[in-house]
Amino acid sequence: MTTTIQSYLSEEINSIIQLGGYDNLNYLIKTNTSKYILKTYPYNEDTYDLLTEENRVLTHLQNFKDTETPHPIKFNNNETLLNININNEERICRLLSYIEGQFLGETKINSEELLSSLGKTIATLNNNLKKFKSYFYKSRKWEWNIENLYLNKKYLDDIDKVENKRVATYFIDQFDANVIPKAEELRKSIIHNDINEWNVLIKDNNISGIIDFGDVTYSFTINELAIAIIYATYNNETYLTNALSIIKSYHEAKPLTNIEIDSLYYIIAARLVISVCNSAHVRKTNPENDHAFISEEKAWKMLHYLVATNPIYFSNTIKETLGFKIKTLPNIEQVKEKRHQHLAKILSVSYKKPIYVEKATFQYMYDAYGNTFLDAYNNIPHVGHSHPKVVKAGQEQMAKLNTNTRYLYEILNIYAEKLLSKFPPSLSKVFFVTSGSEANDLAIRMAKKHTGHSNVMVVEHGYHGHTQADIDISDYKFNNPKGQGQKKHVVKTIIPDTYRGRFTKNDGTAGKQYAEIAINDIKTSPNKIAAFIAEPIVGCGGQIPLAKGYLKPVYEAIRAQDGICISDEVQTGFGRLGDHFWGYEAENVIPDMVVIGKPIGNGHPMAAVICTDEIADSFNTGVEFFTSFGGNPVSCAIGLAVLEVIEEENLQENARIIGNYYKEEFALLQKKFPCIGDIRGSGLFLGFDIIKDNTTEADTELAHHIKNELRERNILISTDGPADNVLKTKPPLIFTKKDVDIVIQNTKIILENHYNEK
Repeated sequence: MTTTIQSYLSEEINSIIQLGGYDNLNYLIKTNTSKYILKTYPYNEDTYDLLTEENRVLTHLQNFKDTETPHPIKFNNNETLLNININNEERICRLLSYIEGQFLGETKINSEELLSSLGKTIATLNNNLKKFKSYFYKSRKWEWNIENLYLNKKYLDDIDKVENKRVATYFIDQFDANVIPKAEELRKSIIHNDINEWNVLIKDNNISGIIDFGDVTYSFTINELAIAIIYATYNNETYLTNALSIIKSYHEAKPLTNIEIDSLYYIIAARLVISVCNSAHVRKTNPENDHAFISEEKAWKMLHYLVATNPIYFSNTIKETLGFKIKTLPNIEQVKEKRHQHLAKILSVSYKKPIYVEKATFQYMYDAYGNTFLDAYNNIPHVGHSHPKVVKAGQEQMAKLNTNTRYLYEILNIYAEKLLSKFPPSLSKVFFVTSGSEANDLAIRMAKKHTGHSNVMVVEHGYHGHTQADIDISDYKFNNPKGQGQKKHVVKTIIPDTYRGRFTKNDGTAGKQYAEIAINDIKTSPNKIAAFIAEPIVGCGGQIPLAKGYLKPVYEAIRAQDGICISDEVQTGFGRLGDHFWGYEAENVIPDMVVIGKPIGNGHPMAAVICTDEIADSFNTGVEFFTSFGGNPVSCAIGLAVLEVIEEENLQENARIIGNYYKEEFALLQKKFPCIGDIRGSGLFLGFDIIKDNTTEADTELAHHIKNELRERNILISTDGPADNVLKTKPPLIFTKKDVDIVIQNTKIILENHYNEK
């Protein structure tokens, strides 16, 4: 190659050294008097046109002396581009001036002076390119142009980790929702489009040159700043702190607009997504290209940082730094007061200081003031708040068809079949409704119709919904001091609690003993029992799992007097318990009916009753059953997406692993703090019993203190149980060990402070 290139140079070549490159071959050429950069590309007409246009940009920039940039060097045939044969391959070659300097990537990018110099330099570059016109770049559709983020969707399936694919997909959707609608208001220009640490040169702690204009494009001007921020900050993990220095100096040279600042968070994420998508694709198609993976790990780390960062905080911090006026929001008390103008106070809120929520993503909730909360509480967003696959399913189906079950539509059949595949063959019919309360109400109605009996047997502290029929069978409600009391048709049996209960040996012994009490309650009931309904873990009882060996003999006794057995899986279903998809499976029983809700739609209002053919057939002889919204196409599409996400992301197994880790870490706290009593539950359905030291006496005050102190530390859990002293945590199934560590570490600090103050 040296001989071939030499024939086009008037100076004698002393050496040619190959340099790194993403998709082309670059060389450093040394002569007796000069250094040049030789860049070579596989020949095609599009590349030739692109290089011609890039040379125009470089020539234009020679009119400005602010920062050194390469300029095209003519070969001895008076051309700046050559088509020559190198190693039996036709390639395009061009020669650029060599710029001396140290790469930004070779130094620690953390000094205020250097970061400020970077911001000023790229602002100046953008100003210099502002009037450069190029119809070529304007018409080019290119995947590295952030404006064309959608072109990278085809690479999402190349991402090997499900948690990373989830994040990348989410930010593509967020870009579409938060940036594209503002596209006409965002300034556009020709930009460098790749201000990374290996394209920036420094001298005396200031930016001295910018090289490699191969990614030049026409796009949002703010993209230039976003890209520079990424590569200047992703090594230090003080992302926003360092970014502020760049942004401030950029703003001084090229003032930013409100819309640009509000878009910056999403544009930074979008560029990171483009980077990781392309890295994932190259790994599959060209795994030997190490250059493509240089920044991949750091890019993922930054994306996960952004997920955990409230976009409002990100924008407001920048605006405050630049002296912009921040939107004034009402305080919490004012928000509560406005709520009470329209809604009754009986609709309670969580925590002494409620949360004014603006948005939620995966295991995070963002409030209107810019705070991010780790959600270790909400069990309804089962696969994570705003999961992109679930959101997309609902949006697409809503735009296509939404009606009721009086019409025939395929998504209903598809979803019903998929859902029923999660149950044993005997549970073969499904009735779709809109809430767990409605489902339990329907289940009791069906049980009474099927058996001809009217009594219902329930478990102490159980909760099954808010309709009148549900309240009648919910000891948590009817036995409340403000409740309506136990109705004559309700038979209540004691909760099989192996911590505070009468029997505590949870090896099957206590279960049988509690079952004997329940069987006696069945036998002494003046009327036959239509249904026995129980939660596998009694949530309002304080996250109390049913004692081992309890359900089977109780089920047998109920069926012996022609009743049916109902498992209320509204909270425990869909893999939350880790070891089992449904809670009843832990007891090796099969109910006659299963009630599901809450996580079924990841927050979308839907629920269902699953039953046998025989129960469905008997219900067919009654008054027509119809619900306006149960089983509608949108609900079915969302429900199907939830099931697919659970499978694709292996979330049941994640619940098992993370749940076990959670319990193990809390057990370590238990050894240090005598206020932690029982640690119970399964998977990500857990309860930590807070007690007076070394007793079983509930310490409600301390439990509430821990809950509210965690809230002050932006961690959400809640309390439950008859004495409201049990810390309950039922996070989205995407919860991680890192998330658990945050809960544990902060709980430890709170308890240490509590004991130090005693």
